Amino acid sequence: MKEIVQELAHEVFPLIVQNRRHLHMHPELSFEEVETGRYIARQLEEIGVSYRHGIAENGLIAMVKGKNPKKRTIALRADIDALPILEANEVSYKSQNPGVMHACGHDVHTASLLGTIRVLHRMRDKFEGTVKCLFQPGEEKLPGGASIMIREGALENPKPASIFGQHVHPPLEVGKVGVRSGMYMASADELYLTIKGHGGHGAMPQDCIDPVVIAAQIIVGLQQVVSRYANPGTPSVLTFGKINSSGGATNIIPNEVRLEGTFRTMDEKWRNEAHKWMKKIANNIAKGYGGSVEFHIEKGYPVLFNHEKLTARAKRWMTEFLGPDQVVDMPLRMTAEDFAFYSHHLPACFYRLGTGNPEKGIISPVHTDTFDVDERALETGIGLMAWLALKELEEKS
Repeated sequence: MKEIVQELAHEVFPLIVQNRRHLHMHPELSFEEVETGRYIARQLEEIGVSYRHGIAENGLIAMVKGKNPKKRTIALRADIDALPILEANEVSYKSQNPGVMHACGHDVHTASLLGTIRVLHRMRDKFEGTVKCLFQPGEEKLPGGASIMIREGALENPKPASIFGQHVHPPLEVGKVGVRSGMYMASADELYLTIKGHGGHGAMPQDCIDPVVIAAQIIVGLQQVVSRYANPGTPSVLTFGKINSSGGATNIIPNEVRLEGTFRTMDEKWRNEAHKWMKKIANNIAKGYGGSVEFHIEKGYPVLFNHEKLTARAKRWMTEFLGPDQVVDMPLRMTAEDFAFYSHHLPACFYRLGTGNPEKGIISPVHTDTFDVDERALETGIGLMAWLALKELEEKS
């Protein structure tokens, strides 16, 4: 069976490279993936598998049915949106949509899943069960397309026993994959604060309530949430990345200062407690200086948890398919992914697909304007995901 999967992955690889390059040339932002969805639909029609279009607006669900399709169902997921980045690469498949770029590899994820579907469809007389393939929009933008697809029934009728997802990883050499069991990626919340004071002349601060000073104290004070209130064993990060004021100059104290930041952690209970502490500390600091603060927390993606038994099986199957030297253990990541929503509904395994090649200069991180991949990773991604699906279908319910 492994040899068949490898042969078919190799056979469809050139076509999937074309798919990936088309997607890379025509990126669309989160929840705007209209043409991307239509392109995926055309590919699914060409393959000959049934699908539904319009889940979470632009998402699709394709069903690859083997013999006895009701015996067991498992799910595979790819995200389809791009980022607001102007591509700097000079390649034949450079983005033709200025200011929008597949800088996080979702073109690779989508093309790879299309290749996996081609492999599984060709092998449909060799396995029992159904593989439910989710092409998900809006991973890069809250509330996350995964949450909407789940709300619209993507995990029902039929309900999968488990789900797999993969993500490109430039630090990992092409041909390798990385995986971690248990807690893997952090929750991510967006913080929006408006600090209000009373502006005036910079030379007469005694006549003002300075929101700049209050904002500075709040930034420093909120770090106590991580350093003094969090359990030392719970990774947490609180970062402010944006500060703006309403007016203000070298000699003008403004009326308001706005802060924007992110809070991330690996524990859902602590996450909720931290929200309360942040608001309490900020309000007390502002009040102590005679000002006030409006504090809004946009609750984002939850902690991503890789199911321990499923991930242990997956790692064993990865080793069988790729060889022991090609499978590495991944560290905790404070980055976030909306695949986490799936992990709170059913056993899930999210792993990393090596795409880097230092000899070819393919080393740029995701979310940069020079990001690219060694496209040989597509063959690895196609074959491995098909192999994981086939092996998981064989598991007893």
